[in-house]
Amino acid sequence: MKQNDPVIQSYIQSKEKQRQLYKRTLFIVSFSQVFGGAGLAAGITVGALLAQEMLQTEALAGLPAALFTLGSALAAFLVGRLSQRFGRRTGLFLGFFAGAVGAFGVVLAAVLGSAFLLFLSLFVYGAGTSTNLQARYAGTDLASEKQRGKAVSIAMVSTTFGAVAGPNLVDLLGDFALSIGVPALAGPFILAGVAFLLAGLVLFILLRPDPFLIAQALAAETSGAETEDEQSAPKTLHRGIITGALIMILTQLVMVAIMTMTPVHMEHHGHHMGAIGLVIGIHVGAMYLPSLFTGYLVDRYGRISMAVAAGVTLLGAGLIGGFGSGDDLTVLIVSLALLGIGWNLGLISGTSLIVDNTTTANRAKTQGSVDVFIALAGATGGAMSGMVVAGASYTALSLFGGVLSLVLIPIVYWYRKKG
Repeated sequence: MKQNDPVIQSYIQSKEKQRQLYKRTLFIVSFSQVFGGAGLAAGITVGALLAQEMLQTEALAGLPAALFTLGSALAAFLVGRLSQRFGRRTGLFLGFFAGAVGAFGVVLAAVLGSAFLLFLSLFVYGAGTSTNLQARYAGTDLASEKQRGKAVSIAMVSTTFGAVAGPNLVDLLGDFALSIGVPALAGPFILAGVAFLLAGLVLFILLRPDPFLIAQALAAETSGAETEDEQSAPKTLHRGIITGALIMILTQLVMVAIMTMTPVHMEHHGHHMGAIGLVIGIHVGAMYLPSLFTGYLVDRYGRISMAVAAGVTLLGAGLIGGFGSGDDLTVLIVSLALLGIGWNLGLISGTSLIVDNTTTANRAKTQGSVDVFIALAGATGGAMSGMVVAGASYTALSLFGGVLSLVLIPIVYWYRKKG
Protein backbone atom coordinates (compact mmCIF):
# COMPACT_ATOMS: atom_id res chain seq x y z
CA MET A 1 0.00 0.00 0.00
CA LYS A 2 1.22 3.47 -0.89
CA GLN A 3 0.79 6.61 1.20
CA ASN A 4 -1.69 8.02 -1.34
CA ASP A 5 -3.73 4.81 -1.50
CA PRO A 6 -7.45 5.69 -1.18
CA VAL A 7 -7.95 3.04 1.53
CA ILE A 8 -5.09 4.41 3.64
CA GLN A 9 -6.28 7.98 3.13
CA SER A 10 -9.76 7.04 4.31
CA TYR A 11 -8.30 5.80 7.60
CA ILE A 12 -6.00 8.79 8.00
CA GLN A 13 -8.97 11.11 7.68
CA SER A 14 -11.32 9.25 10.02
CA LYS A 15 -10.68 8.70 13.75
CA GLU A 16 -13.77 6.52 13.88
CA LYS A 17 -12.41 4.18 11.18
CA GLN A 18 -9.14 3.97 13.10
CA ARG A 19 -10.99 2.92 16.26
CA GLN A 20 -13.00 0.36 14.32
CA LEU A 21 -9.86 -1.09 12.73
CA TYR A 22 -8.18 -1.27 16.14
CA LYS A 23 -11.08 -3.30 17.54
CA ARG A 24 -11.31 -5.46 14.42
CA THR A 25 -7.58 -6.17 14.51
CA LEU A 26 -7.81 -7.31 18.13
CA PHE A 27 -10.65 -9.69 17.22
CA ILE A 28 -8.81 -11.18 14.20
CA VAL A 29 -5.52 -11.58 16.06
CA SER A 30 -7.36 -13.15 19.01
CA PHE A 31 -9.14 -15.59 16.69
CA SER A 32 -5.85 -16.66 15.10
CA GLN A 33 -4.23 -17.04 18.52
CA VAL A 34 -6.70 -19.76 19.47
CA PHE A 35 -5.17 -21.92 16.74
CA GLY A 36 -1.64 -20.68 17.38
CA GLY A 37 -1.90 -21.64 21.05
CA ALA A 38 -2.82 -25.20 20.14
CA GLY A 39 0.21 -25.36 17.88
CA LEU A 40 2.79 -24.17 20.39
CA ALA A 41 1.58 -26.55 23.12
CA ALA A 42 2.83 -29.66 21.27
CA GLY A 43 6.51 -28.90 21.65
CA ILE A 44 6.07 -27.89 25.28
CA THR A 45 4.18 -31.02 26.26
CA VAL A 46 5.87 -33.91 24.46
CA GLY A 47 8.98 -32.48 22.79
CA ALA A 48 11.35 -33.57 25.56
CA LEU A 49 9.67 -36.98 25.91
CA LEU A 50 9.85 -37.63 22.16
CA ALA A 51 13.57 -36.83 22.10
CA GLN A 52 14.19 -38.99 25.14
CA GLU A 53 12.37 -41.90 23.51
CA MET A 54 14.20 -41.58 20.18
CA LEU A 55 17.68 -40.85 21.60
CA GLN A 56 17.49 -43.12 24.66
CA THR A 57 19.15 -40.53 26.91
CA GLU A 58 17.88 -37.96 29.40
CA ALA A 59 20.84 -35.62 29.01
CA LEU A 60 19.54 -34.46 25.62
CA ALA A 61 15.89 -34.22 26.67
CA GLY A 62 16.18 -30.45 26.79
CA LEU A 63 17.44 -30.31 23.21
CA PRO A 64 13.99 -30.04 21.54
CA ALA A 65 13.18 -26.89 23.51
CA ALA A 66 16.60 -25.52 22.62
CA LEU A 67 16.09 -26.29 18.93
CA PHE A 68 12.62 -24.89 18.49
CA THR A 69 13.47 -21.80 20.52
CA LEU A 70 16.65 -21.35 18.46
CA GLY A 71 14.54 -21.69 15.31
CA SER A 72 12.13 -19.16 16.74
CA ALA A 73 15.03 -16.73 17.14
CA LEU A 74 15.75 -16.80 13.42
CA ALA A 75 12.03 -16.61 12.66
CA ALA A 76 11.58 -13.63 15.01
CA PHE A 77 14.26 -11.73 13.11
CA LEU A 78 12.79 -12.57 9.70
CA VAL A 79 9.16 -12.00 10.69
CA GLY A 80 10.11 -8.66 12.21
CA ARG A 81 11.85 -7.54 9.01
CA LEU A 82 9.03 -8.80 6.79
CA SER A 83 6.42 -7.09 8.96
CA GLN A 84 8.36 -3.83 8.88
CA ARG A 85 8.46 -3.87 5.09
CA PHE A 86 5.22 -5.58 4.06
CA GLY A 87 3.02 -5.35 7.15
CA ARG A 88 1.91 -7.73 9.90
CA ARG A 89 -0.33 -9.79 7.60
CA THR A 90 2.47 -11.05 5.37
CA GLY A 91 5.08 -11.50 8.09
CA LEU A 92 2.81 -13.43 10.45
CA PHE A 93 1.36 -15.66 7.72
CA LEU A 94 4.79 -16.77 6.50
CA GLY A 95 5.94 -17.43 10.05
CA PHE A 96 2.94 -19.65 10.86
CA PHE A 97 3.29 -21.48 7.53
CA ALA A 98 6.93 -22.33 8.33
CA GLY A 99 5.84 -23.57 11.78
CA ALA A 100 3.30 -25.91 10.16
CA VAL A 101 5.97 -27.35 7.86
CA GLY A 102 8.19 -28.00 10.88
CA ALA A 103 5.41 -29.69 12.85
CA PHE A 104 4.60 -32.09 10.02
CA GLY A 105 8.34 -32.72 9.67
CA VAL A 106 8.49 -33.85 13.31
CA VAL A 107 5.72 -36.37 12.61
CA LEU A 108 7.63 -37.72 9.60
CA ALA A 109 10.84 -37.92 11.65
CA ALA A 110 9.08 -39.99 14.31
CA VAL A 111 7.71 -42.38 11.69
CA LEU A 112 11.14 -42.80 10.05
CA GLY A 113 13.05 -42.84 13.34
CA SER A 114 15.37 -40.14 12.00
CA ALA A 115 17.05 -38.05 14.70
CA PHE A 116 18.51 -35.66 12.11
CA LEU A 117 15.10 -34.94 10.58
CA LEU A 118 13.65 -34.56 14.08
CA PHE A 119 16.20 -31.89 15.00
CA LEU A 120 15.82 -30.06 11.69
CA SER A 121 12.03 -30.12 11.91
CA LEU A 122 12.00 -28.91 15.52
CA PHE A 123 14.18 -25.98 14.42
CA VAL A 124 11.67 -25.06 11.70
CA TYR A 125 8.73 -25.70 14.06
CA GLY A 126 10.12 -22.88 16.19
CA ALA A 127 8.92 -20.41 13.56
CA GLY A 128 5.35 -21.11 14.64
CA THR A 129 6.01 -20.56 18.33
CA SER A 130 7.86 -17.32 17.59
CA THR A 131 5.15 -16.04 15.24
CA ASN A 132 2.48 -16.86 17.78
CA LEU A 133 4.33 -14.64 20.26
CA GLN A 134 4.96 -11.84 17.75
CA ALA A 135 1.27 -11.65 16.91
CA ARG A 136 0.78 -9.86 20.24
CA TYR A 137 2.36 -6.75 18.73
CA ALA A 138 -0.26 -6.47 15.98
CA GLY A 139 -2.89 -5.39 18.47
CA THR A 140 -0.75 -2.47 19.66
CA ASP A 141 -0.19 -0.83 16.26
CA LEU A 142 -3.24 1.43 16.55
CA ALA A 143 -3.49 1.47 20.36
CA SER A 144 -2.90 4.57 22.46
CA GLU A 145 -0.27 4.48 25.22
CA LYS A 146 -2.95 3.75 27.83
CA GLN A 147 -4.33 0.87 25.75
CA ARG A 148 -1.09 -0.97 24.96
CA GLY A 149 -0.98 -3.29 27.95
CA LYS A 150 -4.61 -4.20 27.38
CA ALA A 151 -4.04 -4.68 23.65
CA VAL A 152 -1.17 -7.11 24.27
CA SER A 153 -3.20 -8.96 26.88
CA ILE A 154 -6.29 -9.43 24.70
CA ALA A 155 -4.19 -11.00 21.97
CA MET A 156 -2.44 -13.26 24.46
CA VAL A 157 -5.45 -14.39 26.47
CA SER A 158 -6.99 -15.92 23.35
CA THR A 159 -3.97 -18.20 23.11
CA THR A 160 -5.19 -19.84 26.30
CA PHE A 161 -8.02 -21.76 24.67
CA GLY A 162 -5.82 -23.62 22.21
CA ALA A 163 -2.79 -23.84 24.48
CA VAL A 164 -4.74 -25.43 27.33
CA ALA A 165 -6.71 -27.76 25.07
CA GLY A 166 -3.57 -29.06 23.32
CA PRO A 167 -1.82 -30.66 26.34
CA ASN A 168 -5.08 -32.15 27.60
CA LEU A 169 -5.60 -33.90 24.27
CA VAL A 170 -2.27 -35.74 24.51
CA ASP A 171 -3.81 -39.15 25.21
CA LEU A 172 -6.47 -38.73 22.50
CA LEU A 173 -3.96 -37.50 19.94
CA GLY A 174 -1.62 -40.33 20.86
CA ASP A 175 -4.36 -42.89 20.21
CA PHE A 176 -5.17 -41.20 16.90
CA ALA A 177 -1.51 -41.24 15.89
CA LEU A 178 -1.20 -44.94 16.68
CA SER A 179 -4.31 -45.67 14.61
CA ILE A 180 -2.62 -44.22 11.49
CA GLY A 181 0.77 -45.83 12.13
CA VAL A 182 2.49 -42.85 13.79
CA PRO A 183 4.25 -43.04 17.20
CA ALA A 184 1.97 -41.80 19.99
CA LEU A 185 4.24 -38.95 21.11
CA ALA A 186 4.13 -37.45 17.60
CA GLY A 187 0.34 -37.11 17.77
CA PRO A 188 0.32 -33.57 19.24
CA PHE A 189 2.52 -32.38 16.36
CA ILE A 190 -0.21 -33.39 13.89
CA LEU A 191 -2.51 -30.99 15.72
CA ALA A 192 0.26 -28.37 15.75
CA GLY A 193 0.74 -28.48 11.99
CA VAL A 194 -2.97 -28.04 11.27
CA ALA A 195 -3.34 -25.35 13.96
CA PHE A 196 -0.41 -23.23 12.73
CA LEU A 197 -1.68 -23.43 9.16
CA LEU A 198 -5.15 -22.26 10.22
CA ALA A 199 -3.70 -19.42 12.32
CA GLY A 200 -1.72 -18.16 9.34
CA LEU A 201 -4.67 -18.35 6.98
CA VAL A 202 -6.93 -16.42 9.36
CA LEU A 203 -4.45 -13.55 9.44
CA PHE A 204 -3.68 -13.63 5.72
CA ILE A 205 -7.33 -13.61 4.67
CA LEU A 206 -8.88 -11.33 7.28
CA LEU A 207 -6.21 -8.84 8.38
CA ARG A 208 -7.09 -6.21 5.77
CA PRO A 209 -6.21 -3.38 5.78
CA ASP A 210 -2.97 -4.07 7.59
CA PRO A 211 -2.90 -2.18 10.94
CA PHE A 212 0.86 -1.63 10.85
CA LEU A 213 0.73 -0.05 7.40
CA ILE A 214 -2.07 2.24 8.59
CA ALA A 215 -0.03 3.15 11.67
CA GLN A 216 2.97 3.94 9.47
CA ALA A 217 0.84 6.18 7.26
CA LEU A 218 -0.59 8.00 10.27
CA ALA A 219 2.90 8.60 11.64
CA ALA A 220 4.11 9.90 8.28
CA GLU A 221 1.10 12.21 8.02
CA THR A 222 1.79 13.60 11.48
CA SER A 223 5.51 14.12 11.03
CA GLY A 224 5.43 15.07 7.36
CA ALA A 225 8.20 12.54 6.71
CA GLU A 226 8.46 9.14 5.06
CA THR A 227 7.65 6.23 7.33
CA GLU A 228 10.97 4.51 6.69
CA ASP A 229 13.09 7.13 8.40
CA GLU A 230 16.06 4.96 9.21
CA GLN A 231 17.89 7.77 10.98
CA SER A 232 15.16 8.01 13.62
CA ALA A 233 15.85 4.49 14.90
CA PRO A 234 18.96 5.20 17.05
CA LYS A 235 17.06 7.87 19.00
CA THR A 236 14.63 5.26 20.32
CA LEU A 237 17.21 2.60 21.16
CA HIS A 238 17.66 3.67 24.76
CA ARG A 239 17.18 2.37 28.25
CA GLY A 240 13.44 1.69 27.83
CA ILE A 241 14.10 -0.84 25.07
CA ILE A 242 17.04 -2.36 26.93
CA THR A 243 15.02 -2.71 30.13
CA GLY A 244 11.98 -4.16 28.36
CA ALA A 245 14.19 -6.64 26.52
CA LEU A 246 16.04 -7.74 29.68
CA ILE A 247 12.77 -8.27 31.55
CA MET A 248 11.43 -10.57 28.83
CA ILE A 249 14.76 -12.37 28.30
CA LEU A 250 15.18 -13.26 31.95
CA THR A 251 11.59 -14.40 32.47
CA GLN A 252 11.80 -16.52 29.31
CA LEU A 253 15.06 -18.14 30.41
CA VAL A 254 13.72 -19.14 33.81
CA MET A 255 10.32 -20.28 32.52
CA VAL A 256 11.61 -22.45 29.66
CA ALA A 257 14.33 -24.09 31.78
CA ILE A 258 11.94 -25.29 34.49
CA MET A 259 9.03 -26.03 32.17
CA THR A 260 11.10 -28.15 29.78
CA MET A 261 12.19 -30.69 32.37
CA THR A 262 8.92 -30.90 34.31
CA PRO A 263 7.41 -33.64 32.08
CA VAL A 264 10.59 -35.72 32.44
CA HIS A 265 10.63 -35.09 36.21
CA MET A 266 7.00 -36.17 36.47
CA GLU A 267 7.60 -39.32 34.42
CA HIS A 268 10.37 -40.33 36.82
CA HIS A 269 7.92 -40.01 39.70
CA GLY A 270 5.39 -42.28 38.04
CA HIS A 271 2.91 -39.72 36.75
CA HIS A 272 1.04 -40.82 33.61
CA MET A 273 0.67 -38.80 30.40
CA GLY A 274 -2.76 -37.54 31.42
CA ALA A 275 -1.32 -35.98 34.59
CA ILE A 276 1.60 -34.50 32.66
CA GLY A 277 -0.83 -32.99 30.15
CA LEU A 278 -2.91 -31.56 33.02
CA VAL A 279 0.09 -29.86 34.66
CA ILE A 280 1.40 -28.44 31.40
CA GLY A 281 -2.11 -27.37 30.40
CA ILE A 282 -2.53 -25.46 33.66
CA HIS A 283 0.94 -23.96 33.22
CA VAL A 284 0.19 -22.75 29.70
CA GLY A 285 -3.18 -21.46 30.87
CA ALA A 286 -1.41 -19.50 33.61
CA MET A 287 0.92 -18.09 30.96
CA TYR A 288 -1.93 -16.57 28.99
CA LEU A 289 -5.25 -16.54 30.88
CA PRO A 290 -4.29 -13.82 33.43
CA SER A 291 -3.43 -11.49 30.53
CA LEU A 292 -6.61 -9.40 30.69
CA PHE A 293 -5.91 -8.57 34.33
CA THR A 294 -2.19 -8.17 33.69
CA GLY A 295 -2.83 -5.69 30.88
CA TYR A 296 -4.98 -3.57 33.18
CA LEU A 297 -2.38 -3.73 35.97
CA VAL A 298 0.46 -2.81 33.61
CA ASP A 299 -1.48 0.19 32.26
CA ARG A 300 -2.74 1.21 35.71
CA TYR A 301 0.27 0.67 37.99
CA GLY A 302 3.13 0.82 35.53
CA ARG A 303 5.48 -1.47 33.63
CA ILE A 304 8.20 -1.47 36.31
CA SER A 305 5.98 -2.46 39.24
CA MET A 306 4.69 -5.45 37.32
CA ALA A 307 8.22 -6.46 36.30
CA VAL A 308 9.16 -6.65 40.00
CA ALA A 309 6.01 -8.69 40.63
CA ALA A 310 7.17 -11.07 37.87
CA GLY A 311 10.48 -11.68 39.63
CA VAL A 312 8.82 -12.38 42.98
CA THR A 313 6.28 -14.75 41.41
CA LEU A 314 8.98 -16.70 39.57
CA LEU A 315 10.93 -16.99 42.83
CA GLY A 316 7.87 -18.52 44.47
CA ALA A 317 7.52 -20.99 41.61
CA GLY A 318 11.14 -22.06 41.94
CA LEU A 319 10.98 -22.50 45.72
CA ILE A 320 7.76 -24.55 45.64
CA GLY A 321 9.00 -26.73 42.77
CA GLY A 322 12.41 -27.19 44.37
CA PHE A 323 11.36 -28.02 47.92
CA GLY A 324 8.06 -29.74 47.09
CA SER A 325 7.70 -33.46 46.48
CA GLY A 326 7.75 -34.67 42.89
CA ASP A 327 5.14 -37.27 43.85
CA ASP A 328 2.63 -34.58 44.84
CA LEU A 329 0.61 -33.48 41.82
CA THR A 330 -0.75 -30.44 43.68
CA VAL A 331 2.76 -29.12 44.33
CA LEU A 332 3.64 -29.43 40.66
CA ILE A 333 0.43 -27.72 39.59
CA VAL A 334 0.99 -24.76 41.94
CA SER A 335 4.65 -24.42 40.96
CA LEU A 336 3.98 -24.51 37.21
CA ALA A 337 0.99 -22.18 37.54
CA LEU A 338 3.14 -19.58 39.34
CA LEU A 339 5.82 -20.09 36.71
CA GLY A 340 3.29 -19.22 34.01
CA ILE A 341 1.94 -16.19 35.87
CA GLY A 342 5.46 -14.82 36.46
CA TRP A 343 6.25 -15.20 32.76
CA ASN A 344 2.99 -13.45 31.85
CA LEU A 345 3.76 -10.46 34.09
CA GLY A 346 7.26 -10.15 32.66
CA LEU A 347 6.21 -10.50 29.03
CA ILE A 348 3.39 -7.95 29.08
CA SER A 349 5.32 -5.36 31.11
CA GLY A 350 8.40 -5.81 28.90
CA THR A 351 6.38 -5.72 25.67
CA SER A 352 4.66 -2.50 26.74
CA LEU A 353 8.04 -0.89 27.44
CA ILE A 354 9.25 -1.84 23.96
CA VAL A 355 6.16 -0.37 22.27
CA ASP A 356 6.41 2.79 24.41
CA ASN A 357 9.98 3.41 23.30
CA THR A 358 9.77 2.76 19.54
CA THR A 359 8.16 4.49 16.56
CA THR A 360 6.55 3.09 13.44
CA ALA A 361 9.81 3.79 11.60
CA ASN A 362 11.58 1.02 13.51
CA ARG A 363 8.98 -0.68 15.70
CA ALA A 364 8.46 -4.01 13.90
CA LYS A 365 12.20 -4.45 13.27
CA THR A 366 13.03 -3.68 16.89
CA GLN A 367 10.30 -6.00 18.16
CA GLY A 368 11.63 -8.78 15.94
CA SER A 369 15.21 -8.18 17.10
CA VAL A 370 14.19 -8.22 20.77
CA ASP A 371 12.26 -11.45 20.23
CA VAL A 372 15.44 -12.96 18.79
CA PHE A 373 17.14 -12.54 22.17
CA ILE A 374 14.05 -13.81 23.97
CA ALA A 375 14.14 -16.94 21.83
CA LEU A 376 17.88 -17.38 22.40
CA ALA A 377 17.26 -17.13 26.13
CA GLY A 378 14.67 -19.87 25.79
CA ALA A 379 17.10 -21.97 23.76
CA THR A 380 19.74 -21.55 26.45
CA GLY A 381 17.29 -22.49 29.17
CA GLY A 382 16.07 -25.53 27.27
CA ALA A 383 19.56 -26.78 26.42
CA MET A 384 21.00 -26.30 29.89
CA SER A 385 18.00 -27.65 31.77
CA GLY A 386 18.56 -31.27 30.75
CA MET A 387 22.26 -31.06 31.63
CA VAL A 388 21.54 -29.52 35.04
CA VAL A 389 18.99 -32.19 35.90
CA ALA A 390 21.26 -34.99 34.64
CA GLY A 391 24.25 -33.60 36.55
CA ALA A 392 22.40 -32.47 39.68
CA SER A 393 18.60 -32.66 40.04
CA TYR A 394 15.29 -31.07 39.14
CA THR A 395 15.34 -29.50 42.61
CA ALA A 396 18.61 -27.72 41.85
CA LEU A 397 17.26 -26.49 38.51
CA SER A 398 14.05 -25.16 40.06
CA LEU A 399 15.80 -23.38 42.94
CA PHE A 400 18.43 -21.86 40.67
CA GLY A 401 15.74 -20.56 38.30
CA GLY A 402 13.79 -19.01 41.15
CA VAL A 403 16.81 -17.21 42.58
CA LEU A 404 17.93 -16.07 39.13
CA SER A 405 14.59 -14.32 38.59
CA LEU A 406 15.50 -11.85 41.36
CA VAL A 407 17.95 -10.24 38.92
CA LEU A 408 14.87 -8.40 37.61
CA ILE A 409 15.02 -6.13 40.68
CA PRO A 410 18.45 -4.53 39.96
CA ILE A 411 17.47 -4.25 36.28
CA VAL A 412 14.43 -2.10 37.05
CA TYR A 413 16.38 -0.20 39.72
CA TRP A 414 18.91 0.74 37.01
CA TYR A 415 16.08 1.88 34.76
CA ARG A 416 14.50 4.07 37.43
CA LYS A 417 17.84 5.50 38.54
CA LYS A 418 18.77 6.50 34.98
CA GLY A 419 15.24 7.81 34.43
